[in-house]
Amino acid sequence: MVRRSTILFFAAAALLVSGCNTVKGLGHDIESVGKAGEEAIKK
Repeated sequence: MVRRSTILFFAAAALLVSGCNTVKGLGHDIESVGKAGEEAIKK
């Protein structure tokens, strides 16, 4: 039972960490699109 709980814990932790990286990457993408839009408007 302990082994199963440990495996589930690490699987959930891996999903959470990868999810955070995905959201962070999405945030960077959105930020770069916003900056490109600002630069296009300024020109």
